[in-house]
Amino acid sequence: MTDHHRASLTFAILAVLAVMSLAGGNAYAQGCVRVSPMGCGLSQSMDPSSGILGSREWQVSTDYQYFRSFRHFRGDEEEANRVEDGTEVINRNHSMDLGLEYGLTDRLGIALNVPVLFYDRSSLYEHYGNSPASNPGQDRFHTGAQGVGDVRLTGSYWLFDPMTSYRGNLSLGFGIKAPTGDSNVQDTFHKLAADGSDSLVTKAVDQSIQPGDGGWGFTLEGQGYRSLFSRTSVYFSAFYLFNPREVNDVPHSVADQYSARAGFDYALLPEHGLSASLGGRWEGVPSEDWIGGSQGRRRPGYAVSVEPGATYRHRDLSFTLNVPIAVYRNRTQSVSDKERTAETGEWRQGDAAFADYLVSFSISKRFGSHHDMMMDVPTVGGE
Repeated sequence: MTDHHRASLTFAILAVLAVMSLAGGNAYAQGCVRVSPMGCGLSQSMDPSSGILGSREWQVSTDYQYFRSFRHFRGDEEEANRVEDGTEVINRNHSMDLGLEYGLTDRLGIALNVPVLFYDRSSLYEHYGNSPASNPGQDRFHTGAQGVGDVRLTGSYWLFDPMTSYRGNLSLGFGIKAPTGDSNVQDTFHKLAADGSDSLVTKAVDQSIQPGDGGWGFTLEGQGYRSLFSRTSVYFSAFYLFNPREVNDVPHSVADQYSARAGFDYALLPEHGLSASLGGRWEGVPSEDWIGGSQGRRRPGYAVSVEPGATYRHRDLSFTLNVPIAVYRNRTQSVSDKERTAETGEWRQGDAAFADYLVSFSISKRFGSHHDMMMDVPTVGGE
């Protein structure tokens, strides 16, 4: 076996193992299933067409995300009547994930991710109720939460030398997630008395819009790419967040979560820095954690999406737009659902609202003299 074939086989085996270990289990999705805006720590550094982040290089980035969840699912069956009746729960999310990365060497880097979140949630059931009897006017009210989310520090290492492995590489990483986000944001809820008078009650907002989850955690991460032929490459990235704490002070469940992405990248106009991508995305919250208990209020579930995207690069500046479009959504049974099913013999399963799509727009800028040397690395698919 030649060195080239041996390297290709090693990459393929490690990529499969990374995806299996990092993306296994159940999943989470945008909406009432609680989402934290955290992708792989060195997400921008995996792109070979702009050069892997080199020694003593810095990169700053910001990733804006928006989604609106409103379609209710129980299992993988949509409860279309919720939208038809006007009783759906609507979550609107605007978030900014601020990133700072530094290359300690050409293969080892660290990244700091700071999410800033703006949530709005409107519903009937949390206030007067869904039914015409309890809510004659079918009045809808809003709650919200804003602030810094849970900060994460990640270290990643490229397994092959970026200066010689032009056609492909694989990075593995480990991260620490700190409970910097508020997990007990409170707002006012409306209650309707029997005499028709309105009163306000202050309490914690729904877990899906809390900026933080209230627990320390750690992540295992992987990302990689492989040139297939001229202008075309395959990519993947995955992470799994382990949250050992069982419940926070609300008490909401401090749940694990994960995400996996894979697809193809094509250099449309390499001389002008324009490329397009098409892939798949799977993300979710499992019913049970790998470490620690799984009690508390939790809405597990996952979404599978088709993810088209486009990137434009000019020297050290990059702009990327991705729009994952959901093709499958599933609100799975929680631990309490399973326990009630076992006790009563009747299938019990809660519902959750999901989004149709997510919009993600990121901008990144690199600094450091070493990047001038890295610009000589061939573009994806180059020989």
